[in-house]
Amino acid sequence: MNLPLKVDLGGKVAVVTGGGGVLCGMMAEALALCGAKVAVLDLREEAAKKTADRICSLGGTAIGVAANVLEIDSLKKAESVVCETLGSCDILINGAGGNHPKGTTSKEYLFPEDLASAKEVLTFFDLSADGIKFVFDLNFLGALLPTQAFARKMAEKRSGCIINISSMNAFKPLTKIPAYSGAKSAVSNFTQWLAVHFSKVNVRANAIAPGFFLSDQNRTLLTNPDGSFTPRAEKIISHTPMARFGKPEELLGALLWLVDDNASSFVNGIVVPVDGGFSAYSGV
Repeated sequence: MNLPLKVDLGGKVAVVTGGGGVLCGMMAEALALCGAKVAVLDLREEAAKKTADRICSLGGTAIGVAANVLEIDSLKKAESVVCETLGSCDILINGAGGNHPKGTTSKEYLFPEDLASAKEVLTFFDLSADGIKFVFDLNFLGALLPTQAFARKMAEKRSGCIINISSMNAFKPLTKIPAYSGAKSAVSNFTQWLAVHFSKVNVRANAIAPGFFLSDQNRTLLTNPDGSFTPRAEKIISHTPMARFGKPEELLGALLWLVDDNASSFVNGIVVPVDGGFSAYSGV
């Protein structure tokens, strides 16, 4: 990996939730290359350890830990493992999140004929409370609960940095995914709340809002089996002035800037779009 900039994170302990995935796995690797000891947390222990093993093979220090970001007891157990193995957390990346079909409508718009359909079309009125709750909890509580588990020691030592992963959905809600859009808006708002709440204990909170990156979660929605773009992907590209999807490594400049106390010590409570201009484009 070629880092866009090199910051000194020597002596720091970083915790990355969702670190078994593509984007957060790359973030974990970048933090390790800058000298941090990294705890890779994921619901899938095998995925967490795979990322940690890759980091160790590159000469870094990392452990993979199974953790459920929706269960505080699971997170407290993971926090104990991290403290015993690496030390207390200095940098927390709240990267776990995602969408679910139960929080997604079939169509972008509601048409009159859809109201009479026999469930072939999943309309807004067919979305279940359980489906909406799962998506909202995964993204919002999935940032709040890890912060409860890992930020206490930051507050006690008067030093720390929290990076939440928001989304373009927080700026402009995408069609079909009301639960995910609402949840990511809550993550951005929560980031600002945390920045104010923790300001007297010298713990900063900021967020990165990625635009559109191909990942394991969205690949089948954005590409066909032959690799060509789906109609939804074509819409995204047409509304992204740089006319392409982002590359995972293009998130690293914002990440490393925000976690480096020398570079961003007075940066607190912001949400940084990394989106190729998507949030700036009106569509005309």
